[in-house]
Amino acid sequence: MKLDDKKRVLRAMVLARRFEERCYQAYIERKIGGFLHLYPGQEACVSGVMEAARPGYDYVITGYRDHVHAIQCGADPKAVMAELYGKETGSSKGRGGSMHIFDAAHHFMGGYALVGGPFPLAAGIAKGIQMKGGDEICICFLGDAANNQGTFHETMNMAKLWNLPVLFICENNQYGIGTAIDRSTAVVDQFKRVCGYGIEAAQCDGQDFDIVYEHAKAAVGHVRGHKGPYFLEVMTYRYRGHSMSDSRAYRTREEEELWKQRDPIFILRDRLIDAGALTPEAFAALEKEIDAYIENEVIKFAEESPEPDVSELERYVLA
Repeated sequence: MKLDDKKRVLRAMVLARRFEERCYQAYIERKIGGFLHLYPGQEACVSGVMEAARPGYDYVITGYRDHVHAIQCGADPKAVMAELYGKETGSSKGRGGSMHIFDAAHHFMGGYALVGGPFPLAAGIAKGIQMKGGDEICICFLGDAANNQGTFHETMNMAKLWNLPVLFICENNQYGIGTAIDRSTAVVDQFKRVCGYGIEAAQCDGQDFDIVYEHAKAAVGHVRGHKGPYFLEVMTYRYRGHSMSDSRAYRTREEEELWKQRDPIFILRDRLIDAGALTPEAFAALEKEIDAYIENEVIKFAEESPEPDVSELERYVLA
């Protein structure tokens, strides 16, 4: 990958981090209600995968930690933030909130609140692609804890049985809410769990964009090449709690600091600086530019957008 492309990726990762941190602040200010699951620490995962795929062309579906995935697919950050604010201009017209970002125009088929819910939907999307004869693929992002749902095993079986063009990306951040993976799951290495279904699989470092990108390229090539489904496990870590109500009392601050030493943004930043493609001053300027964009455009848009009209309360309700 060219250095200019990596600089573009770095910008997207910084935007993702700043967007999520601003969401945290807005939640504290009670501008955002309901549940809120944040992504800081995992930026290299979605960036590496989507850089290897075709954003806006391939279909993407995920769970409820979904803001960054939508933006990486091409969703307007202003529409995503407006959705979090519950405004009419939001991606789901303010009816879905944080866990239900949706952008059909960019083939982001939604975040879903039900644990394990996206698995069979991903298989259905992939089956539709297969029946139409397209060369798109469906990318299903999932967390490690969701793999203990029955839908996981049912979907893996059908995906392989029909050789569906679906790529499963397990963002293994080590915890399911407040339970460490080794306390809830017999086989800790998630990529090994699909061997019983004959699905090709791999595991890689999820903190290093370059590593994720190289593994994702191979995975995307496998699926798009009509070789069947693929399962890629990326080892990562979420800096904040599972959701805003999570005090993180179940893990040590020493563990958190150890993971922060391998911050995905800093790894890519330092690599670009060492290559002579970026300076510390340019990176600082980039951060200021993104902060200004989020405050002066994204937040401003969300705060000034209208609330949904009460007269339309039942408009999108199927009864």
